[in-house]
Amino acid sequence: MSSDPIPLKTIARPRHAMILAAGIGKRMRPVTATVPKPLIEVAGRPLIDRALDRLMVAGVEEVVVNVHYLADLVETHVKKRKTPRVIVSDERSGLLETGGGVTKALPLLGDKPFYVMNSDSFWIEGPRPNLDWLAAGWDDERMDAILMLAPTVASIGYSGPGDFEMDKEGRLARRVERTIAPFVYSGAAILSPRLFEGAPEGSFSLNLLFDKAIAAGRLYGIRMDGIWLHVGTPEAIREAELSVAESAA
Repeated sequence: MSSDPIPLKTIARPRHAMILAAGIGKRMRPVTATVPKPLIEVAGRPLIDRALDRLMVAGVEEVVVNVHYLADLVETHVKKRKTPRVIVSDERSGLLETGGGVTKALPLLGDKPFYVMNSDSFWIEGPRPNLDWLAAGWDDERMDAILMLAPTVASIGYSGPGDFEMDKEGRLARRVERTIAPFVYSGAAILSPRLFEGAPEGSFSLNLLFDKAIAAGRLYGIRMDGIWLHVGTPEAIREAELSVAESAA
């Protein structure tokens, strides 16, 4: 997709969003034994507050946050937030994974496309605010979802093989087995409620719906500006903090 700047006044930006904050954070142990991953601090600020800050700057008015693991701590924390307004989606009775969690929250998200972010979605901005750029790339006629992608080999704290190939129009395809894909999903996206038509009940991954959209030619991506910081392990916290310090120098 084109990387030419788009005037912000032309962007129809989502006013609703969901932050996925219910996960157990197994790879972050022992830190998550007593602190839920969304409340882990990087450079003095909890990860979930960094996500909420990004959404506030992007013009989001209402954010749904799902809770399961150490739910009381997460709920108490986010309810202190004044802007954007936070609504809690309670998954204490059973973890629904990413797809099931969003499906449960759909009645709270309205009938228009909305942002979805992982609670640990964290990046250093480049020249353009990435959530605005994501919204600028949205085309409701062609898309059911658009994902913010980071370069696989240039992301901090990430050592995996990547997730997606992207064609010149921005359409996505899954990584071919035993290869390195050029892009990794950064944990931020815009999804249409259409994507969830016919979704299964209960617990399931958003990847199931991404694959359905790929098959229909309706999953797109944009390459993010700046640097994606993958805070998936205790060791990655220090890497992220060093990157933040370097970017502020």
